[in-house]
Amino acid sequence: MKIVFLKFMILLSGLMIALLSILLTDCTGRSSGSESIESTESKSLSISDDSLLTLVQYQTFQYFWDGAEPTFGLARERVHMDNIYPAHDKNIVTSGGTGFGLMAILVGVERGFITREQAFERFKKIVDFLENADRFHGVFPHWWQGETGKAIAFSKKDDGGDLVETAFLAQGLLTVRQYFQFGDAKEKELVKRIDKIWKEIEWNWHTKNGENVLYWHWSPNFGWDMNFPVGGYNEALIMYVLAASSPTYGIEPEVYHEGWARKGAIETDETYQGYDLVLDHYEHDGSKVGPLFWAHYSYLGLNPTTLKDQYGEYWILNQSQVGVHYDHCVNNPNGYKGYSKDNWGLTSSYSVKGYKSHRPDQDVGVISPTAALSSFPYSPKESMDMLKFLYAPDQDSLIGKYGPYDAYSFEHSWHLPRYLAIDQGPIPVMIENHRTGLLWKLFMSCPEVQQGLDKLGFTY
Repeated sequence: MKIVFLKFMILLSGLMIALLSILLTDCTGRSSGSESIESTESKSLSISDDSLLTLVQYQTFQYFWDGAEPTFGLARERVHMDNIYPAHDKNIVTSGGTGFGLMAILVGVERGFITREQAFERFKKIVDFLENADRFHGVFPHWWQGETGKAIAFSKKDDGGDLVETAFLAQGLLTVRQYFQFGDAKEKELVKRIDKIWKEIEWNWHTKNGENVLYWHWSPNFGWDMNFPVGGYNEALIMYVLAASSPTYGIEPEVYHEGWARKGAIETDETYQGYDLVLDHYEHDGSKVGPLFWAHYSYLGLNPTTLKDQYGEYWILNQSQVGVHYDHCVNNPNGYKGYSKDNWGLTSSYSVKGYKSHRPDQDVGVISPTAALSSFPYSPKESMDMLKFLYAPDQDSLIGKYGPYDAYSFEHSWHLPRYLAIDQGPIPVMIENHRTGLLWKLFMSCPEVQQGLDKLGFTY
């Protein structure tokens, strides 16, 4: 790893000493407080935009490399640099976050942070874990104990299969499969093992006895008691696409059209703040747009740039959602301190009190960096402005070992030195999709995915 570190230091040659101190200082002693986040005007950086993108990719990649649970290398659900874990063991690992991490590790290979061989060895350990860890009709739970692979309940009745998180993990696994498909003998063996795991996922089990909708949860102890049929629009488009793509346990098109698309009710001709909404974001809620992770999670691999079906154009959908969030923060109707064109982005994250799904109609003055940084493909200038703001020398309390901390608030003089896998993971992946399209190219090269999209009536 010394060679990697030297390469990284060369990369940062244009960066001022103040920024280097962010990387080299142990941030575990920081606590929330007003003294470190009062400034909302930032000094300029002496580093190129390209190098700054590589820097944040390196740091967020490290969450899934250096910060992974050490036994098998899966992504920890959370990493708290203050080492305070009020409710959960720090070695709880996450299925969806691991899926994002698999893709982040591929970014690490292509950016020269690690070697292909190092990535292969990590992937092999992760596959070793997945082959033996708890699954439920091939479907992964939301959480496992990282050392043992035993499922950990996400909530009282959510102690079995989680189909949405499984989709996020499968998205990452298929991307890795495509990356190594033409490799040497040992890499091809890994490809076969990943393929077996993918084909064992019983997507159609989650139609709950043949209904034309996918249910989010099933438990061996509580059955379908969670009772969460997934209708769109939200973060779960990738779940329906992969369920249609499965060569072994695939769903029929009616499950997508009647369940996800709600027999066409998902489509809307409404506009909001001048933006074409394209799809109805809430089946049971009057809100116009959801938190910004809805524009990220399904699109780490699923390329939205030319993606269309009978209900809408997904590039317009995602650009509109980002635009609504950006304009909301710039216009700042609530008068929150610090909101500006350089400091924006609302999504689900840590908040002043616990965890909250931040969006324009549920804005409490908390900015979540992943919202803007994972939106680079949709808003490159606005996201770059946010990135420069975060990494300005006088904002060093917002950045730690694994990149920007999960959330902060100038309004409430609040921040914590803590990270969440599902927020760090989309940052390096979506930035790479903005820069090279790497993960989009790999995932969209899956023949099953192409067949699934065709089956559902997509063009891409």
